[in-house]
Amino acid sequence: MDIGTDKPTPAERAAVPHHLIDILDPGDDYSLALYQRDAYQAIAAVHARGRVPILAGGTPLYIRAVLEGWRIPPAPPDPEFRARLELRARMEGPQSLHRELALVDPAAAARIPPENVRRVIRALEIYAQTGRPMTALEGRTPPPWRVLTLGLTLPRDELYRRIDERVERQIERGLVEEVQRLLEAGVPPDAPALTALGYRQIVAYLRGECSLAEAIERIKYETHRYARHQMTWLRRLSAVQWFDPRAPGWYERMLALAQEFLLDETDPRPPDVDCGKWQEPAREEGQ
Repeated sequence: MDIGTDKPTPAERAAVPHHLIDILDPGDDYSLALYQRDAYQAIAAVHARGRVPILAGGTPLYIRAVLEGWRIPPAPPDPEFRARLELRARMEGPQSLHRELALVDPAAAARIPPENVRRVIRALEIYAQTGRPMTALEGRTPPPWRVLTLGLTLPRDELYRRIDERVERQIERGLVEEVQRLLEAGVPPDAPALTALGYRQIVAYLRGECSLAEAIERIKYETHRYARHQMTWLRRLSAVQWFDPRAPGWYERMLALAQEFLLDETDPRPPDVDCGKWQEPAREEGQ
């Protein structure tokens, strides 16, 4: 899945050690809890080498789970339960599941939109297994790290232009052929990996449900929407230092800020702090 995810190139990965790349097969399941576990292990390994880990990415839910130490409710996935509710969502509409969630966990229903069927089902799954609302089981145990959060921002029209150019480059690099190879290798078209942005639209094209031009336009449109959603989440992160990469000297200012942070001797906790007796938030590996 190199092209559709814009995976770092071999040269980039040789220049700077990267972690949590190429750790799964496309047909494997993954989850927020497993990512949090793997991220903590990678961060601890970097600290043990006396280095500073950089958490880079654009999925705010996963970023916050690591930086804020979310406690993820202990309820492993139940494929039969999920399949049953997914069928209901298709037959009755997502509002049916959302109304059910509102009865057992109003707080979760208030923050999860009905169209996010996967998260609605997860909240119902937790209640079905534990008898308690998902929101009652959640909490936070923030790790004892010093954190400097740096963000890049652009005006929306410029961001959209760059997104569209990237989509065109991905098509030119062979995104269609990449998806075709995955399907021919036996990855189910409804596997979580192939429902990701960019992949699901090409799957629809390959199944004859739309033209390639329509699939490309859908990728661009859905990526625009996701970028807006990302920014809403990222704005909730505390103490983000924002930089416009079009501004003169932006990189130098950002680098100076990072150097000042790393050399700060007023904070007793160095960047490679030993977490001591801190315990990772409890969770089930199957989540």
